[in-house]
Amino acid sequence: MADQPTRGDVRQTYETIAGHFSQTREYAWPEVEAFVDDVADEQGAEPGATVGLDVGCGNGRHAETLATVVDRVLALDASLGLLAEARDRLADADPETQFDLLAGDAARLPVADGAVDAAVYVATLHHLPSRDERVASLSELGRVLAPGGRALVSAWSTAHDRFDASADDERGFDTTVDWTLPDGDVVPRYYHVYAPAEFERDLRESGLAVVDSRVSSGNCYAVVRPEGKRP
Repeated sequence: MADQPTRGDVRQTYETIAGHFSQTREYAWPEVEAFVDDVADEQGAEPGATVGLDVGCGNGRHAETLATVVDRVLALDASLGLLAEARDRLADADPETQFDLLAGDAARLPVADGAVDAAVYVATLHHLPSRDERVASLSELGRVLAPGGRALVSAWSTAHDRFDASADDERGFDTTVDWTLPDGDVVPRYYHVYAPAEFERDLRESGLAVVDSRVSSGNCYAVVRPEGKRP
């Protein structure tokens, strides 16, 4: 890419496309549903009060899924437009779950240390423009996870069939993928497309422990826990 975007540039991209983007994001990803099912199994029959976190919540579809296994969901996004979409969607969600919508930065989470029992951080890490920012955001995830807490992290992968790249590459690459609005305007979206080996390196560099990792549907996925913390 000729010009490296800032996080402000990425945020403005999603302010521009928020409404249309939300219309195309109705259902939770199967990988998120499977992670939430695993969280439910680990909780057992009588879970205590629990807090979930959705980093890069978009229109709230995954916050809604996370709410089935926690009492309170912190739904964070940098885009005010997407948070407005999430507010509308979550207004009809289970009234027994508390939703807190947070405007914030994935690399500086406005959440207390060890406050989160389960988190999803999907389709957002790859929008941070530098490796330092990406690793910092993963370190932040580890900071806010409670002892025994787990998170699902995902990012686009070189294994995706839309890219002329190999899953065996050591490093990924930066690119833009166009979003076309109903009026025909084209908005480029920044991505860092991860090589799977690079994804695992960044997870470990951040201090997270990888419980499980895989490539699915062209994305890198990992279930992680905070290194060194024990329940």
